[in-house]
Amino acid sequence: MSLLRTSGDLAVSARINDSECKMVITSDGSFRGNKAIDLKGIVDEALEKSPCVEKVLVVKRTNTPIKMKEGRDQWLQPLMDAAIPNCVAEIMDSEDPLFILYTSGSTGKPKGMVHTTAGYMVYTAYTFKNIFNYQENDVYWCTADIGWITGHSYILYGPLLNGATTVIFEGVPSYPDFSRFWEVIEKHKVNQFYTAPTAIRALAKESLDYVQKFPLSSLKVIGSVGEPINEEAWHWYNDHVGGKRCPLVDTWWQTETGGIMISPIPFVTPTKPTYASLPLPGIQPVLMDELRNEIEGNQVTGSLCIKFPWPSMARTIWGDHQRYKETYFTAFPGKYFTGDGALRDEVGYYRITGRVDDVIIVSGHNLGTAPIEDAINEHPAVAESAIVGFPHDIKGNALYGFVILKEVGESRNQENLAKEINQLISDQIGPIAKLDKIQFVNGLPKTRSGKIMRRILRKIAEGDFSNFGDISTLLNPEIVEEIKEGKL
Repeated sequence: MSLLRTSGDLAVSARINDSECKMVITSDGSFRGNKAIDLKGIVDEALEKSPCVEKVLVVKRTNTPIKMKEGRDQWLQPLMDAAIPNCVAEIMDSEDPLFILYTSGSTGKPKGMVHTTAGYMVYTAYTFKNIFNYQENDVYWCTADIGWITGHSYILYGPLLNGATTVIFEGVPSYPDFSRFWEVIEKHKVNQFYTAPTAIRALAKESLDYVQKFPLSSLKVIGSVGEPINEEAWHWYNDHVGGKRCPLVDTWWQTETGGIMISPIPFVTPTKPTYASLPLPGIQPVLMDELRNEIEGNQVTGSLCIKFPWPSMARTIWGDHQRYKETYFTAFPGKYFTGDGALRDEVGYYRITGRVDDVIIVSGHNLGTAPIEDAINEHPAVAESAIVGFPHDIKGNALYGFVILKEVGESRNQENLAKEINQLISDQIGPIAKLDKIQFVNGLPKTRSGKIMRRILRKIAEGDFSNFGDISTLLNPEIVEEIKEGKL
């Protein structure tokens, strides 16, 4: 069985066929801001290519007219009304599959990560309780989409296994205006708030009036998830949302890990901007060099690996265990390779520096994208940025920057802005890190969990528009065409 939210019909059918689903649960439609999305229509198109599905259950949500296929489609509510009120729990083996969750692959082919029953639930319950300092009668809110791993682990499983009150939100932070998040926190007296840096940066662009008109005095802990949070966003979040009194837990983990792996523990671990800080008890991260040697000591950088298993790690890729082994366990034999690079500071705190494949070699220098983006984002006119590499005859690779400005139609000459941005980079990192090309854009291609889909930006920077792979996980697929048309 597969629970489907918003996605293109090709992506839906690919997931259904890969997992051989027999049932789909969908709705007549869904709302996103002031838009209604025709989910049932998307499912109907997908099922033309998915003969394995026998039944479709439809939830009434938008009350829009839809087509129901006789013998296959049924409204869910009448079935619920006729069902017996008691359902005896089925006893499962600890290693029975709990769910399959599809995540983007570097090749563009989604990977169906398999999480199992006992280990996943034990670990999400444990991490939720400790990282969010949840107390009885607290109200907790994670803004993620339930269809992604953050929603699974920290809207549903983790909170509910602890008997927590968990807020479920359908909407966007900008509708009906930019005070939506803060209004919800105030209305429901939310104690723990967990969101993505991409949302924080978007809200930080707007007037402080949106957040300052709400006291937010109920908040105890605030959290960040989905990508490394840059320093400017960290301080805005800490100062204006947390009021400099709520611990900010900058959490690092992945779809594949099932639960949070590196994070401050509120009121225990001193926080440090841009640092995920220390591994949770039992988690043993290591940094590896290019020769596959473990890097000892502090004030070092390397490829982030995990030394020993943990309860909630994904067990396989559905239907392709060989791909699972090759993707995660061959780069550094005997260790789980996260695909991320990290820095370990003088006291052992970890800072995620970005995907290892986001390290770009320019004239023999290894340049991580995260520090360059941090420098760019300090410019007062810049809201967000993303850096990728593209081939260069002399340097091997050069740097291409995609930059979102805080104000659409920034009055200053964009050529001057580009010079100012490169001067910032030169001052903070060095002239070698200056960008050869800077394209000002209205948005970046992101998954609904907030990750920038850099493989798309790389292909655009290289001038290769032939195949962007699976873009079904994008929050804003229309931005790809817009960026492509504006390529320098």
